Amino acid sequence: MAFGEQPAYLRVASDLRRKIVEGLLPPHTRLPSQARIREEYGVSDTVALEARKVLMAEGLVEGRSGSGTYVRERPTPRRIARSGFRPASGANPFRQEQASPEMRGTWESSSAQTEASPAVAERLRIEPGDRVMCTKYVFRTAGEAMMLSTSWEPLALTGRTPVMLPEEGPLGGMGVVERMRAIDVIVDNVTEEVGARPGLAEELHTLGGVPGHVVLVVQRTFYASGRPVETADVVIPADRYRVAYHLSVR
Repeated sequence: MAFGEQPAYLRVASDLRRKIVEGLLPPHTRLPSQARIREEYGVSDTVALEARKVLMAEGLVEGRSGSGTYVRERPTPRRIARSGFRPASGANPFRQEQASPEMRGTWESSSAQTEASPAVAERLRIEPGDRVMCTKYVFRTAGEAMMLSTSWEPLALTGRTPVMLPEEGPLGGMGVVERMRAIDVIVDNVTEEVGARPGLAEELHTLGGVPGHVVLVVQRTFYASGRPVETADVVIPADRYRVAYHLSVR
């Protein structure tokens, strides 16, 4: 193979991808069989199989048990708006995570005490194994799961206080800023870092994706005078949503 030349399976995948994007292979159309790909492109069975794997990993096609491989419907991405501090007092958990007032949704949550993993401990500047309150959320719009969130708060800070459980008690569901204020902890900064990775099996099961789908991960941390008081991972399906930030200029 000459320098810079693509491997055969990538060239086949690229041509099939073009046909999908241009509508020559529309949604719900069966992808050419492995034998057909082999004959049409003059490649081996191995190359044909690898090309199909590439398209599956990209989320362009999906396998249907006993039926074959089909072109997936390509959704029009919608926006998830985020904008620094959470909305005013009384905002529900969905509104705290999705700043756009046009969006309406529901959520489910569950909290449990656990030990901080090394990664969570580093983000909260505590010791691995320290006790934290872990809260998991599923956010839905029109009944469709559109966002997951897992948050951690150090129990050394919130333990034995009225705000120990984020979604229960007198300030349940009121958001980190207001809950922390109730125990005289003033949140004055929040950071968010956005990355991407393949979705975990349990994430994709909930979000309705297929193996290989990419998710956006917003790693958020709230601070009070430089001390991390809450950190969270917000997981969003990358094929269906875009994250839009609204930042004020002072």
